[in-house]
Amino acid sequence: LAVDSLVADVASLVRSDAKARRVSLETYMPHGLPPVRGDRIHLQQVLLNLILNGMDAVKDAEDERRSVRVAAKLNDHGMVEIAVCDAGQGIPKEKLGNLFKPFFTTKPNGMGMGLSISRTLVEAHGGTIWAENNATHGATFRFTLPTVGGGNQKSRISKHYSIIGGQ
Repeated sequence: LAVDSLVADVASLVRSDAKARRVSLETYMPHGLPPVRGDRIHLQQVLLNLILNGMDAVKDAEDERRSVRVAAKLNDHGMVEIAVCDAGQGIPKEKLGNLFKPFFTTKPNGMGMGLSISRTLVEAHGGTIWAENNATHGATFRFTLPTVGGGNQKSRISKHYSIIGGQ
């Protein structure tokens, strides 16, 4: 699968929702990112869950911070790494270790299944998924996927797609 196409498909699915929530959604994809092997629907489900969670996280933020950014790169281990970054409140440190457990949620009306399912799907594809708080605002959820060729060349972000201007 081409990662840029995967990300573009999911961004297209959430376009109207992001606009209704007044959330800016941006994607950053490098040129020449190697393809990954995987089930398109499963990987779309992971990405969709992370983006929707990011939009939930910024719902009470000031307008200029109502943003979710999706970026991909080839990491130092030759894996494609996809990051979904929000500018919300972040995650309490004591809850970071439990985020991917079934039925654990930080949302008032959450079921606690989305991140658990995402972890299962990413791991079934040979990758890993984790979350971390950003230095200033919000959190970033990252997951890796093995490439088809398994190369170990570094890539830099050189192409920018601005999907939605939510303000």
